[in-house]
Order: sequence, then structure tokens, then C-alpha cells
Amino acid sequence: MGLNIREIVSRKELDLRELKDKTICVDAFNVLYQFLSTIRQADGTPLQDEKGEITSHLSGIFYRNLALIKEGIKLVYVFDGEPPALKDRIHEKRGEARNVAREKYEAAREEENFEVMKRYSSQLIRLEDKMIEESKELLEAMGVCVVQAPGEGEAEAAYLSRKKGFYGVVSQDYDSLIFGAPILIRNLTVSRKKKMPSGYVEIKPEKIILDDVLNELKIDLDQLISLAILVGTDYNPKGVPMIGQKKALKIVQEFNSPEKIFDSVKDKIENLSEEDKFDWKVVFSLLRAPKTKDFELEFPSFNFEKIKEILVDRHGFSEERVSLQLDKLNKLKVTKDQKSLNKWF
Repeated sequence: MGLNIREIVSRKELDLRELKDKTICVDAFNVLYQFLSTIRQADGTPLQDEKGEITSHLSGIFYRNLALIKEGIKLVYVFDGEPPALKDRIHEKRGEARNVAREKYEAAREEENFEVMKRYSSQLIRLEDKMIEESKELLEAMGVCVVQAPGEGEAEAAYLSRKKGFYGVVSQDYDSLIFGAPILIRNLTVSRKKKMPSGYVEIKPEKIILDDVLNELKIDLDQLISLAILVGTDYNPKGVPMIGQKKALKIVQEFNSPEKIFDSVKDKIENLSEEDKFDWKVVFSLLRAPKTKDFELEFPSFNFEKIKEILVDRHGFSEERVSLQLDKLNKLKVTKDQKSLNKWF
């Protein structure tokens, strides 16, 4: 969704060793878009095979997740299902923004201005159905559990993460907290450098603990959801005019219940354009009680041949590089199996 509450949320640095033998839920669409926007060529275009098919997401899935699996982390990728009708509005706005970015990108390409091309290329991203299905196929071949959510993927991931045996949710967005995820993990990567359109930047994995956030802000989850609506969500993108993160926090602290909070800004909401007006009760209910489902999670066995078929045979990845990574993983698996056997002797 892309809720912005960064200014008021405290974060802690995460040591990857904390995640060893932990099971974590991944907001699949969020991570795939991240791969598509950052794994790019010099002119800003995504990686492609000889047929012109985009492969940035497959590269990210393979190399990032192998590194995490080697660290002993168990991954559950949760994919979006049918979004609420209210989200149509944000999809329209993103489509309009994409069209504007495309025009600017094409103009920069004619001038061979690589810097401007990079700037607008990431805004042209579109996650096609074929890309989603192939992502699931590759993940399952890598032993990753794949879940198809009935509604919003991040809502389902947050729901599952509250179950016994889970640690938290992986996403760059803060929306998982609004959906009640106990722990949000950002910047989850083994590498300390992240490739951005502007170049490499140093990053550190971090975790945000929901209970700590609520205690520090002196609010409860209903107030946090109300704060999100004031600032703006994908269900009411404009939020309430002239109310940023810090002002929204003061309002929810002053008026405890959602009813009193939104009564205090009723005039501002009514003054919004017809396109941007929203019923706070509808938005609140979508965030407080999203469509979710229980799943029996299954972690498939590694299928090295399938991985090679997808990456090497279909998309022309380097067989040598793929095999090298799989050999490392196979050695790790053999070592773990031997340790498990030794427990019985």
C-alpha cells in the first residue's frame, strides 16, 4: 500500500542471526516490485532475456532468497488476491502516473539522457500475470512456501505472522503494522549494499515491533489505524488535507476513539473533492478486519532441475553461475542432514 509513517515510528537494527530457524512471511508483491525497480541496466531498463521478457524479478528471487535460505531462514511468500473495490482509485492514479513517466522516459531516451531515463524507468513497472505465475513456480522449486491470499497479501501475511511459530512480516511498507503484524522487517538482505536507480547505498536490516510502537506513541491499534487514514491509505489516497504524520498523532492522542477522531476532522473530509471523499468507517473496517484465511503451510522440496529449467533453459541465465549457487546450497543441505542424523547416535 505504501503508508508513510516513517517519521513517528522507531526502528531497531536487525542482526540476521536472530532469524536463524525462524519462519517469516513475505509480502510478495512488495518484494517483487522492489526487485523490478532496483535490478536494472545502466539506462534504467530491467533485465531481459533474448526474447525481450523481463527477468529482474527472477534474478532477485533466486539470488536474494538463496542467500537467506543459507542463513537458515524459512520463507513464506504471500501473494495478493482480489483487492477491495476501493483500491481501484489508487490503481487508476498509478496508471496515470505511469503514463506521465513513460512520456518523460521516452523524451529522455531520444536525448540519450541516461540519468533521467533511470529516474523514470522504475515508475513504468507493471507486474504481469505471467511474471507472477513464474515467480511462484521458481519459489516453490526453491523450497519456499507460496500462499495465495484471498484479499490483500500484506493483510494475509500480517494475519499469518500472528500465528504460533512465525516471527514477522517482510515488507518495505509500513502497512503490515496497521494490519496487526507483531514485527515488521525491512531491508532484509544479506548484502550491506542495495542497488538503487541512483547507485549503491548502504543499508541495514531493521525491525519494527508493533507493541513498542504503540507503547512509545501511547496509542492502541485502533488509534494507529485512524492515524493511517488521516495520513492517507490506498483506500483514501489523499487522506485529510493539511494533516501530516505528527499532526495526525496529536489528533489520535487527543481523541481516543475512532468516532471522536473523525468527528474532529469531519469538516475537512466533507470539503474534499467528490473524487477524494471517503467514508472513514468503510476504510477503517477494511484495515481492522481484512479478508484473510487459514492455511496449512507446506514447504516443498528443492527441485534443482526445475530451477535450472526456469532460469537457464527458459531465460538464458548463466548455467555456470546458477549451478555454482545450487552446489553451495546442496553442500549446506548435506551438512544439515548429517547433523540431524548425528543426533540419533
